[in-house]
Amino acid sequence: MIKKIKTLSSFLCVLIFTSSYVFAEPKQAAIASAHPLATQAGIDILRQGGNAFDAAAAITASLAVVEPYSSGLGGGAFWLVHRSSDKKQTMIDGREKAPMRSTHDMYLDKAGNVVKGLSLNGPMAAGIPGVPAGIEHLVKNYGRLSLKQVLAPAIKQAQEGFAVTERYQKLMGYRKEVIKQYPDAAQIFLNKYDVPAIGALIVQKDLANTLITLANNGRKGFYQGPVAKQLVSSVRENGGIWEPGDLEKYQIIEREPIVVNYNGIKVTSASPPSSGGIVMGQALNILEQFNLEKLDSITRKHIVIEAMRRSYRDRAAYLGDPDFIDIPVDRLLDKNYAGGLALTINSERATPSSELSNIATIDQIGTDTTHFSVVDPEGNRVSATLSINLPFGSGFVAKGTGVLLNNEMDDFSVKPLTANAYGLVGDHANAIAPGKRPLSSMTPTFLETDDRIAVLGTPGGSRIISMVLLGVLDFAEGNAPKSWVSLPRYHHQYLPDQVQYEQGGLSDLEQTALKDKGHVLKEKNRRYGNMQAIMIWKKKGLFFAASDPRGEGSAEVFYYP
Repeated sequence: MIKKIKTLSSFLCVLIFTSSYVFAEPKQAAIASAHPLATQAGIDILRQGGNAFDAAAAITASLAVVEPYSSGLGGGAFWLVHRSSDKKQTMIDGREKAPMRSTHDMYLDKAGNVVKGLSLNGPMAAGIPGVPAGIEHLVKNYGRLSLKQVLAPAIKQAQEGFAVTERYQKLMGYRKEVIKQYPDAAQIFLNKYDVPAIGALIVQKDLANTLITLANNGRKGFYQGPVAKQLVSSVRENGGIWEPGDLEKYQIIEREPIVVNYNGIKVTSASPPSSGGIVMGQALNILEQFNLEKLDSITRKHIVIEAMRRSYRDRAAYLGDPDFIDIPVDRLLDKNYAGGLALTINSERATPSSELSNIATIDQIGTDTTHFSVVDPEGNRVSATLSINLPFGSGFVAKGTGVLLNNEMDDFSVKPLTANAYGLVGDHANAIAPGKRPLSSMTPTFLETDDRIAVLGTPGGSRIISMVLLGVLDFAEGNAPKSWVSLPRYHHQYLPDQVQYEQGGLSDLEQTALKDKGHVLKEKNRRYGNMQAIMIWKKKGLFFAASDPRGEGSAEVFYYP
């Protein structure tokens, strides 16, 4: 039986509550996820003798059930993994792929203008999902339990249902009108075409059956056979372009992570087709040119914003699917290149983005994704970010499968130099092509020093990278996970040329001072992000875990007696 121990939130708490920890305990572990049921699923798998990779697969499947607004079998993910036995670190790329019938201008009208909503709503918006293949890959190549054992918690949750929460209601309110257009989705996620009441059960019998088929037959149970046939026929009947070969040919790819050193901290993060590791790594390289600890709060934020501006600019220009384009990774992460960019930062004045380049802008709309972090008693660890893009993805459920499809095709540059739903711009590097994976901002990350290890990540669309960046800087200051997940958040993504910040993200004094430096500020009407984080204090053998207070997740540190 696993016994929970008190999760401490800061080093000060350690000094006060040392007696709450077993210092020499060899089977201490931690999980932080965006939903308590998913965290419990991971704990259950560890209790059965599974490792962090088994737990990660179970949590992935559970979140596919209990967080349909954030992830699902119809979506994609990046799993950043560390195997303790041989120190192997790799990124498992389960990103969606464009169907083979995709074309460069598939979302444009005859006049060359973007057709509103076509890349966001319904089956035309959906890429070929990677989550089912990723679950099998984790278990088959890194786990020690069977796929049936690992998927059992999610199957039970789908059969018995999960309770509607305030978060579910809020995100459903944002996408209700889209979901109402698709009866199979409305029957599952709405109550008589309205938002369900808090506490109402969302039961997903068809999804449970799909999970059972996956458990019994592995990836073939999803990408071939009756489930695949039903997915394709339902998509085609509703105007989509999937073909059986799209599913059959989908493959997981293991990629070498991005690794940079920031003031003695080894930062390991996601590689393309995620932009997260390169953009954050470049920003950290720029910031390393400054002594941030000696700067006042306002100047420090100004410098961080300017580093974000420059790194996001290079994201727009250079990043995409590495299987389709050549990305100048070495140049983008070169310390000398970062030094040159740092020289262009004026500590007294904001640099207008137009002085760096000129690309059309649009404001961003909604965001949603999810993240979890796991560390097992052996030191194996997983940082995973999962997504179906906007809340409830495309809003379309393939008939008879319970699978809610993503709308990740919008993450391509559907038209060069035109922003997507998150306000992010791109050029030909991220143009649509058959079989190509769209550029992502998901940034699962490991941090390591001589005495500490961190596992962290967050949802948040284009703001993911900046949130993780702020967490890294807070780790560098010696703070623990509770601080990282609670930090006030601000963001700049090159275009639109504005500093976005959450409610309370900047004080009145900071707002005035940043405006005086020439920054344009835009407060978001809510707090954003949902970071899930773990830290190991190696010298003391202590684990810390924290779940973002903005969400409804749970973080548990526990040990085996």
